[in-house]
Amino acid sequence: MPVATLTSKGQITLPLAVRTALGLSAGNQVDFVPLDGGFKVVPVRNEVSVLKGRFAGRVKKAVSIEAMNEAIATEAAVRNR
Repeated sequence: MPVATLTSKGQITLPLAVRTALGLSAGNQVDFVPLDGGFKVVPVRNEVSVLKGRFAGRVKKAVSIEAMNEAIATEAAVRNR
């Protein structure tokens, strides 16, 4: 498993294998998502076009905006307890 070392300035260099797997290059941003006592590193993609087709066929019935808003509000309430 790739390992990175934290510098005194709080910086790390992502190992080449990680950068390659995430499709990252100089100037790209990553997001750190809390996950089970650790973090998941997720590349930030600013272009909506990268989402095209990503979720196609994953659900049998479309979800309404109202249902999405309710799910978001519920999760936000749980996280902010």
